[in-house]
Amino acid sequence: MVDRRRIVDLWHRGSARVLVTLVRVEGSSYRRPGAHLLIGDHASEYAGSISGGCLESEVVRKASWFIERGPTLRRYSTLFDDTADIPFGLGCGGVVDLLFEPVDSPECQALLHAMEASLRGEEFRILTRLPDANLTFGRVISDSSGKVVFRSASLAPEDLEAGSLHIFTEHLSGPQRLFVLGAGDDVQPLVSMASLLGWRVFVADGRAQLARAERFPEAESVSVLDSASRLDLQPQDAVVLMTHSYEQDRALLAGLLSAPVVPGYIGLLGASHRSSLLVSEAAALIGSTVAECCRRVWAPVGLDLGGDGAEAIALAVVAEVQSWRGGKLSEARRLTPERVAEQIAKGGASRYLRTQCAVGATE
Repeated sequence: MVDRRRIVDLWHRGSARVLVTLVRVEGSSYRRPGAHLLIGDHASEYAGSISGGCLESEVVRKASWFIERGPTLRRYSTLFDDTADIPFGLGCGGVVDLLFEPVDSPECQALLHAMEASLRGEEFRILTRLPDANLTFGRVISDSSGKVVFRSASLAPEDLEAGSLHIFTEHLSGPQRLFVLGAGDDVQPLVSMASLLGWRVFVADGRAQLARAERFPEAESVSVLDSASRLDLQPQDAVVLMTHSYEQDRALLAGLLSAPVVPGYIGLLGASHRSSLLVSEAAALIGSTVAECCRRVWAPVGLDLGGDGAEAIALAVVAEVQSWRGGKLSEARRLTPERVAEQIAKGGASRYLRTQCAVGATE
């Protein structure tokens, strides 16, 4: 996502000439298909990457020559084999196909516009017919509703069949949105690390003396918040509760779990017993079951990476959210009704739960 921002920035400066896209990988590669490199007028002017640095200098040097006759495919090997027909065996372990296209073409301009819009949260599906001796290069771009927002003049609808060896499919999604509910000092490294990944970070806290924009310069917004219902949440959002106030966390968690749109990831900072009590009490507040509330909650927040202090905790939280975003987060990290019951049994019910049980017994 950071690469995409830099690519869009270079494009807006008006000096971009060639866009290079990694479209196919055989073996291993530092970058995955869909990685982009935008090249400017000078060798030192480029944004993005299509390898770990072993191909960029050669690609930047020759890119302008490659597109003299229009878009073209080039194959590079990073296998360590000095007898291979394909050059640049550098020991990285794979073969990559790169698409070179001139920035001033309608297809490239449409793709760059889609990249820019994706940074605002819009989503697109791009089908590109790769150039071949018998095939004309072309592109179709559709938005999240399936509406075609761009189609090459040379292409008919039947010309692009997803899954064909000559079709490269790319999905552009928006940056991860992270809502941090809490504005203490330990939130500052979390905001900084998340912003390094290109995420959109929102900080909110009920304490106006802490929720100040100058304390979190990398955040997209910093606000004073008294209710989670004021947040404009989406299913793909991540929320971390770290106010260090039990009452605030309980009210915010109840609001999140009863919202019309519940975020896909809710992380609770604190010990297992505290998190279990929070979920139990939030469930009671909103008239839900503990099992239903546990479906969205991950606690204690953060992967167990070791270390101590605000920076180490921030790294663990960002790592867990990134793992969840990539579909790699183990279900074992999710809070379960069994763990909640076990922790409450060990530590005893809170005064709130005891009060609720007493009230229930008299009804």
